[in-house]
Amino acid sequence: MPKTPTRRTALTSLAFAASLLLALAALSVAGVRQSIDAQDSQRAVVVSVGAEHACALLDSGEVECWGDNGYGQTHTPAGRFRAVDAGGWHTCALRETGAIECWERNDYGQTDIPAGRFSAISTGGWHGCGLRESGKIECWGANDYGKTNAPAGSFSAVSAGWWHTCGLRETGAIECWGANDYGETDAPPGRFRAVSAGHWHTCGLRETGRVECWGDNGFGQTDAPTGRFRAVSAGSGFHTCALREAGAIECWGNNLYGEADAPAGRFSAVSAGETNTCGLRETGKVECWGSNGFGQTDAPKGRFSAVSASREFTCGLRESGVVECWGDNYYGQTDAPPGSFNAISSGLLYGCGLRSWGEIECWGPNSFGQTDAPAGLFRAVSAGRQHTCGLRESGGVACWGENSSGKTDAPAGRFNAVSAGGQHTCGLRESGAIECWGWNDHGQTDAPAGRFRAISSSERHNCGLHETGAVECWGRNDHGETSAPAGRFRAVSAGERHSCGLRESGAVECWGYQFDGQPQPPRGEHRSVSAGYYHACALTAEGAAVCWMVYNGAADVPAWLREPSVAAVDINSGQIVARRLADGRTEFGWLPAGGERVLPRQRYVPANAQINRWLRSSAIEVNGVKIGRIEARLRANGQTEFAFTPTGGQRILPPSRYFPADAAIGRWLRSTEIELGE
Repeated sequence: MPKTPTRRTALTSLAFAASLLLALAALSVAGVRQSIDAQDSQRAVVVSVGAEHACALLDSGEVECWGDNGYGQTHTPAGRFRAVDAGGWHTCALRETGAIECWERNDYGQTDIPAGRFSAISTGGWHGCGLRESGKIECWGANDYGKTNAPAGSFSAVSAGWWHTCGLRETGAIECWGANDYGETDAPPGRFRAVSAGHWHTCGLRETGRVECWGDNGFGQTDAPTGRFRAVSAGSGFHTCALREAGAIECWGNNLYGEADAPAGRFSAVSAGETNTCGLRETGKVECWGSNGFGQTDAPKGRFSAVSASREFTCGLRESGVVECWGDNYYGQTDAPPGSFNAISSGLLYGCGLRSWGEIECWGPNSFGQTDAPAGLFRAVSAGRQHTCGLRESGGVACWGENSSGKTDAPAGRFNAVSAGGQHTCGLRESGAIECWGWNDHGQTDAPAGRFRAISSSERHNCGLHETGAVECWGRNDHGETSAPAGRFRAVSAGERHSCGLRESGAVECWGYQFDGQPQPPRGEHRSVSAGYYHACALTAEGAAVCWMVYNGAADVPAWLREPSVAAVDINSGQIVARRLADGRTEFGWLPAGGERVLPRQRYVPANAQINRWLRSSAIEVNGVKIGRIEARLRANGQTEFAFTPTGGQRILPPSRYFPADAAIGRWLRSTEIELGE
């Protein structure tokens, strides 16, 4: 058995470890509409924020999750539920039958749910609790500090915190147990109607509507404002949010990531996580705010001719030639010099631009000489991790900066392009051949044979664009970043753990770490794409810069949950397609009849998926219409079985629906055609 994590460990890794999800005791899903005509008419009725993911309960009874999916915590099972709670790295939901179902990370038994019927659930970081129909609280999972040792007696609500747990007695008294270093279990006397246990603090909602908090107050998270509220949520970080009687959300405490900056307007529910918060509008729209790294996805308005995404910042080249950067500026990496440029490239913590007259100018830290561009005229520049390369007008490559791996030792001869990666560099010869040099621990300098027309290098992998339009990638493939999809592209960009390509149609398609529960690239036609470390950016056909996160995604609500629902339209026919990835996962998608492959946001069957448990994709969209969802389950013989459930319809099992256990890596296979109706 793994060792239970200590509080010291959790504190030092708080930015990555996190958010418990708090039970919204004031929320009730009684009377939720139990059937709908179409997916597009669904709305959220409950929202729950976990460590790095979030979930919503829809009025159909289905659960939709988004955000980090490293442990499969957003892979929602099929069926109908009446409550959902997103925990640290797992998720639990309450079936209509009263049974609790939890999925994925289970290193402390946090998904080993006792049998029987429950009326409520609450999921913490490494433990969870359920309220039996009899009023008894039963907890499971990690039991450090005794947080799962629920006292005897009858309760009306339960809230699992990070290191402690609290219950609301039927008398209105709050009783807490577990860690108490900050007084978080020292509930004040008197009557309450709701309780929410956070990281090291707890909040209760008095019968009068007043919020009262106790425990750690290092960031003011227990300094509740005056006035009347109808719900409270103590975050697993250092902030708290509550819902005013009038419907407004008010937050207090730590606001480092904007997690306390609640938007205006009326809401019906609120859930505070670690660095994110989500609210449920009265219309059923979900709105989230908080962590966005350093704002590297907050692209400014206006028209650009180029964009370059890096680790925690982005630079764009205005059509006027002016460079504008946004995001983290701790090292001055967004302080681009004034004047006109023809091209830009964002390195790890610095940027470089090609002046209109051919000289290279760089800005940001210079600890390895990476911004000391040599004199002379160039026609291209590429900023890497700690070194930079330029393509001279003569076709020769010149590199400068850190050179421990020989990455700046450019070979002689003429090139058409150059791309600086992490500890290596690649160049595109005039013949179309790719030549790479530097560190080769993942085979990143083992360039494939053939003729290419573009090259893009990242930390430990590269992607090249063949003359045919096909993309080929090589090097490290821990997250599928070199598993390029088939078809024709006109541009490619290698990011840190993901890659993106621009289809000939102008559509952006990405692969690798990005799609483990993270948002997909924006739809529509684009001019270019740039994959950074934890985010990516593209230029629309109109020249607007659009960026999206690829690391956490917990605040990136699916589009159909962000906007009011629309009427359903006719559905189509097509085939389920699937392929095996190098890491053992099975990726799947939808191939409409006569159309191009559609890859839903949730589209992976983990290699260690539970046998015979159906997993659902996120909604399949064809031409802007949600037509249904793909379902998949791993069989005992190693095969993966697929089905399709149309919007508002029953599961369809095509005759050819089994993906073999020994399928070739990367090869797409198809089911028989599925008719979805008129």
